[in-house]
Amino acid sequence: MSTLAGGTAGNGTGGGPRRGGTAARRAAALAAAAAAVGTLTALPAHAAQGAPPPPYAFDDTARPIEGAASSADAKELEPGKSYRDVLRKDGKVYYRLGLGTTANAYVSAVAVPRPGGKAAYGDGFRIAIQDDSGTECGYQDVNFAFGDHARPLTAYARRIIDPDVSSCQETGTYYVVVERESDAESDPGDWELELRHVSEPLLAKTGPTKLPETWASATPAPLTGTPVPRPGGNGFHTAVSLESGAWRADIRPGQTLFYRVPVDWGQQLFARAELGSSATGDDLVGNALAFGLDNPARGFVDLETVSYSGKQTTVGIDPQRPVAHENRSSYETATSGMRFAGWYYLTATLSPAMAEKYGDGAVPLILRVQVTGKAGPGPGYAGDPGPFQVTAGDRDAAETGASGPGAAGGGTAMTVLAAGGIGLGTVLLVGLGAWTLLARRAAPPRA
Repeated sequence: MSTLAGGTAGNGTGGGPRRGGTAARRAAALAAAAAAVGTLTALPAHAAQGAPPPPYAFDDTARPIEGAASSADAKELEPGKSYRDVLRKDGKVYYRLGLGTTANAYVSAVAVPRPGGKAAYGDGFRIAIQDDSGTECGYQDVNFAFGDHARPLTAYARRIIDPDVSSCQETGTYYVVVERESDAESDPGDWELELRHVSEPLLAKTGPTKLPETWASATPAPLTGTPVPRPGGNGFHTAVSLESGAWRADIRPGQTLFYRVPVDWGQQLFARAELGSSATGDDLVGNALAFGLDNPARGFVDLETVSYSGKQTTVGIDPQRPVAHENRSSYETATSGMRFAGWYYLTATLSPAMAEKYGDGAVPLILRVQVTGKAGPGPGYAGDPGPFQVTAGDRDAAETGASGPGAAGGGTAMTVLAAGGIGLGTVLLVGLGAWTLLARRAAPPRA
């Protein structure tokens, strides 16, 4: 694992069995794909070869906020809202929370360095929630670890209501502290921040708290077959939805692609990323691809890297326990991170050093995603689980490839295409691939 993270153990949601998409949804997606192919001139200019990769796509509903140098001047982060700020080198900023005793609180931060910035081992940031006496309720550290280039980093802090814990249990004022840690030789440029505050209801009735001693830790055989084109998004907000299957995209040096996968209670997520071979050389690029996993609250779970020398190469996320509320009892970051149902995020970052050895053109990326196990009931929340559940609409979005905005009512095909920032040839492949896939799904089963 090449990104380091730490935090306290905490507490997580449910959904129902999978339902297939209706004929109407398939027809709508087919029409959207056709419309996408018919509107190629709407693609952004950065899709052109040699142009810099598209920038991080911030949540367009995020409110501007200015972190304070002192807790006394901290501004409030409201539940269910997103915010944007700036984090300077060696900077430390405070925000305020008003918390009760009927829900758990999670605050995430996505730090976005400027493209092409240099980073040293250990560069990163720390996010924590503290009470009004300075006691830490929960924290997480993340950094760039291997590699000398910057990329988006995400982490979360949490305040959990737990009768067995004495601190951070009262109604009152709490503070979010975000602190950047930088090497003297690192890029001094500001990092943009995307902050998000979400609440998780408590359980109506206490459930299991102890982790099972045994679990299915073996990785299933990778999926085979021709990958279906599905370009990724450029941020968490525009992450493109995936279901189990093999998917293909193009990724540029220095670019990070974002995907999301609905994982329900009792289910496991397995994911592998493969870089295609090159016909132009065999030079070694260390840690060429970083492949990460973050949870529905945008908390860090795992990240792996792989080097590249012109041959196809693959990296996979470590096997994780099935999603369960009791996972939060673990002090191991990855296990604790698999604490609730919902959208789990996959990120793929291609090192900018690839451009020096193989040019700045796109490299084929194949994702093989498997969600295994039958979806089980939730842990019994006392309120609306909000983002910590898998709905029928989530499954539909995963089937059609909608991004967050697309699933909320935007055009599915155009949202996916715009998020990827791709060129004409790939757009045509996406359209044809969508028609082929939808036709297969719509066709009656063979005898």
